[in-house]
Amino acid sequence: MTGDVEAGLPLRERTRRAVRAELLAVAMDLFTRRGYDTTTIDEIVAAAGMSRRSFFRYFTSKEDVVLGHLDSLGEELAEALAQRPAGEDAWTALRRAFDVFLAHHARDPQDALAIRRMLDSNPDLRARNLEKQCRWHEQLLPHVAPRLAAAPAGNGVDARPAAMIGAALACLEAANRAWKACDGEHSLDRILDDVMRAVRPGAF
Repeated sequence: MTGDVEAGLPLRERTRRAVRAELLAVAMDLFTRRGYDTTTIDEIVAAAGMSRRSFFRYFTSKEDVVLGHLDSLGEELAEALAQRPAGEDAWTALRRAFDVFLAHHARDPQDALAIRRMLDSNPDLRARNLEKQCRWHEQLLPHVAPRLAAAPAGNGVDARPAAMIGAALACLEAANRAWKACDGEHSLDRILDDVMRAVRPGAF
């Protein structure tokens, strides 16, 4: 499916994506071997055989190499949630929307593990990851509220959608940490199911 989408893109965009993917692969290799903190942009561009100016055509910073994909991933999650069946309960719809995230991991589990290790070992990356998840929260919110029963009269602002999304994202984060702790030996899908069922027994 991804190949079909790529084939339908203009040559310029396909070339841009290919160069970005190559630069990402070079950077991740250096981060894994040398460590994120000690690897410089100059070292990345030297290993990739390009200039600093070229690097900044594809990434805004070294941090963006690791976390830049989370912006588009948030949009994909929101779109997946919007497309879930109208009669599906909010918790199940959120779990099924997270399949987008799981598919992203499944494309390159070792790369996903390397990114997770970097996040957990670097306070700045971890803080930025949480900041981007807050953006996910706002993107998901409009698609959760309509799936909940009307709030009891007199409650004022309905905080239930925000609470449910917060709980679901906390489950996703907990599942990711557990997945990293077992070095990817167990299925992230299964771990996430177990975690979300612990919060809501009998779900999906």
